[in-house]
Amino acid sequence: MYHQPRPAGRSAAPTFDEMLARVRYEGAYPTRDRAEEAVRNVLAALGRQITGTERVELARLLPVEAALVLTAQIPAAEPLTGWGFVKDLAARTGAGPAVARWDTGAVLSVVSRLAGPDLLARLLDHLPTGYALLFGQAELPRPSYAA
Repeated sequence: MYHQPRPAGRSAAPTFDEMLARVRYEGAYPTRDRAEEAVRNVLAALGRQITGTERVELARLLPVEAALVLTAQIPAAEPLTGWGFVKDLAARTGAGPAVARWDTGAVLSVVSRLAGPDLLARLLDHLPTGYALLFGQAELPRPSYAA
């Protein structure tokens, strides 16, 4: 296991096994391996969507194994909407959209708790519409400003 230093005042990230246990519970997966497959697939897909300091901060809060999956991805040139994210995940994994949506919800609900409300709000501000629901949050309309 790798040692992951944390700034003072921050609680340590869970171990990868603890994260998998949480995802297994959230997704009601029959095995640890199925939960790990979901974590790896969803975090890789998320790594293609987030950039900048939010990406770095999220990686810092995840267990090392999960952070490596997230940061190994090259961000996409065109970000996907929340539904586009699910469809892309389904296409890449060969699963149907319902399974991809289930996996996304199970993994991102755990990620949202690890991120905390401030980082989660910043992530959602930088992502296109539809991601709040994937993270288990209410989707609030974004204000539109008249020119």
